[in-house]
Amino acid sequence: MTKEKLALEIVERLKKEYPLAECSLDYDEAWKLLVSVRLAAQCTDARVNVVVQDLYAKYPDVRSLAEAPVEEIEAIVKPCGLGHSKARDISACMKILWEQYGGKVPDDFEKLLELPGVGRKSANLIMGDVFGKPAIVTDTHCIRLVNRMGLVDHIKDPKKVEMALWKLIPPEEGSDFCHRLVHHGREVCTARTKPYCDKCVLNDICKQNLS
Repeated sequence: MTKEKLALEIVERLKKEYPLAECSLDYDEAWKLLVSVRLAAQCTDARVNVVVQDLYAKYPDVRSLAEAPVEEIEAIVKPCGLGHSKARDISACMKILWEQYGGKVPDDFEKLLELPGVGRKSANLIMGDVFGKPAIVTDTHCIRLVNRMGLVDHIKDPKKVEMALWKLIPPEEGSDFCHRLVHHGREVCTARTKPYCDKCVLNDICKQNLS
């Protein structure tokens, strides 16, 4: 089976297994997803979802967060780890959104990359989830799973994995596919324990089992 055919088969099987492909970070406005994805670095999404409740209670919009002292932001987001750098990035990012974009998040990939604390993974997440545009989010689950499945060969660099997947995954499927990889990586194709291959919907086509 070619990688192209393998990719399409994996997309379809995961779609049936996880019909609801949703981001596990809670948000109801685009700027909140920007904040949450920055806080999620080296932190669980579940913890981020709890911490941001206090942040938004005190600073409910882009302007108030842009004007907030960095020290106060840091005090709230500290439980997510790396509090100083995350607070600094969030503050700088909100300032740019308020001053340059009228409080709106730009729907342009390159402009998103110019925002403090926003890398390719975060920009792709915003493009896919908020604006419904083609996106490939190469988080740790994605990188681990596509290597195991055989869609990429021993590639750990996020950008290289992203570029490889753009050639294999239909553009309209990319964003949801990556969300499904997160669900599959947490429930079945786990990192810290032995993968539960016996209950995996991909066990007959996965490189891990065929090699």
